[in-house]
Amino acid sequence: MQIGAVSLNHNVILAPMSGVSDWPFRRIVRGCGGGLVVSEMVASAAMISGVKKEMRKLSSDAAAEYPFALQLAGWDADMMGEAARIGTDLGAATIDLNLGCPARKVTGRLAGSALMQDEANVAAIFQAVIKASTRPVSVKMRLGWDDQNRNAPNIARIAESSGLAMISVHGRTRCQFYKGKADWQAVRRVVEAVSLPVIVNGDINSAATADTALAESGAQGIMVGRAVMGKPWLVGQLNHWLQHREWQDAPSIAKRYEIMRAHLDLMLTHYGTHGLRLARKHIGAYAQNLPHAAQMRQIANNSTDASHVFAAMDAWFRQLDSCDEAA
Repeated sequence: MQIGAVSLNHNVILAPMSGVSDWPFRRIVRGCGGGLVVSEMVASAAMISGVKKEMRKLSSDAAAEYPFALQLAGWDADMMGEAARIGTDLGAATIDLNLGCPARKVTGRLAGSALMQDEANVAAIFQAVIKASTRPVSVKMRLGWDDQNRNAPNIARIAESSGLAMISVHGRTRCQFYKGKADWQAVRRVVEAVSLPVIVNGDINSAATADTALAESGAQGIMVGRAVMGKPWLVGQLNHWLQHREWQDAPSIAKRYEIMRAHLDLMLTHYGTHGLRLARKHIGAYAQNLPHAAQMRQIANNSTDASHVFAAMDAWFRQLDSCDEAA
C-alpha cells in the first residue's frame, strides 16, 4: 500500500487516539510488529505556539519511528498549514488531518468532525496543508455529522482534487460518537467516489471483523484503534492474517509481562513521575480478561509509587505464569 511516495509493507494502520497513541504506545506497537502509526491528535495552534503538552505528542525519534504520521487538528487554514510545515521539519513521514474527532471540546471550536459541516473551509485547509508540506497528506473523517448529512463522499472528492494521498473513514457519524455498530458498507460510497486509497476504521478487532470490513467497504486497508489497547501485538497479527491468511498466537504470559513492563518503563522515561498516572489505563487494558485483573487494576489506580506497581506486576505475572493461565 502507498501513501503518496511513502511505501508501506502493512495494510493495517494504528489509529490516532487522544491520550492513548502517544510515543511510548506507538513504539510498543511497532516493536510488536506494527507498521504505520499515527500520533494522537495535535492541536495546530498549540503546536505553532510550542506548547509543551502538544509538542510531547510528537515523535521522540522520527527516524526510528518511520513511517510516522502526524495528525493535526484545527479550524484555521493558515494555522493548519504552518503546523504541517513544522511537522514536516520535525520528520513526520506523512501529515494526517483530523475531520473525525467527535469530542465536544473539539467540535465546539469547529474542529474535528465539525469541519465536515463546512466543505469550503475543508477545501481551504486541504489546499493550505498541501502547499505547506512536502510530505504526503491524508485525512481521517467520519461518515458525516449525522444521518441526515452523510457527506463523506463529497469530502473525499475535495481531498482528491486538492492533492491528498489517502483517506480513512470511521464508519459512524459524529452524532453516533462510538454507539451502535460501524457501518462498513457506507464506507464503500467513499471508495466508489475517488481513486485514492481508502482505509476503513471502526469496530475492527479480529481476523473475522477485518475480513468483513474490507469486503463490505471495498477499502484497501484497515485502521485499528481501541482494540489495540492492552494488545499492542494485534496490529501485527491482523497484518499477518491479511497477508498470509494465518493467525499468529498471542504472546505468552511471560512475553506479555515483558511488553507491559517495557511500556511502563517508556512512559516513566517520557513523562517522568506523571507517567504512572497516565499508565493506569494501559495497565488495566493489559490485565483485562486475565485472572485477578481487578486486583492489579486496584494497585495501579491507587499507587503513586512506581516501585510498588512494578513489584505488584512481578508478583501477579509470576502467579499467572506458574499457573499457565493465559486469556
